[in-house]
Amino acid sequence: MRAITASRSEGLPIGELSRITGVNIETIRYYERIKMLPAPRRTQGGHRVYGLTETRTLTFIRRARDLGFTLEEIRALLDLGGPGKASCKEVREIAAHHLEHIRSKLADLIKLENLLANTIAKCSGNIAPECPVIDILAPRA
Repeated sequence: MRAITASRSEGLPIGELSRITGVNIETIRYYERIKMLPAPRRTQGGHRVYGLTETRTLTFIRRARDLGFTLEEIRALLDLGGPGKASCKEVREIAAHHLEHIRSKLADLIKLENLLANTIAKCSGNIAPECPVIDILAPRA
């Protein structure tokens, strides 16, 4: 992410906001449609222009998405008011719930890893009509 280097009285166009935050233009528009990002000001020509608030909000959303937070969780975090305004207790509850979800996914992935590793170990690799890997993938009759 690049820092905003020049102050523009008219604001940043969507392409520049995209470059600064690392968020795709279509994703920015999507976040506006679902009201995660406030509707931007428009120029007389109808072009979107963004300021520091929108840049910070979009950066927050991108970082939260990078950490695997759902849009609902991010919306809840944004609704709490953001840095300096949000109750740490409420933020902690959302983050703790997210951590539980991550740990559950990790446990499931470890089970899958073990199942697949054990199945591959049983596979001879020969040209044979029976294959343990195919057997676990094929639907049961």
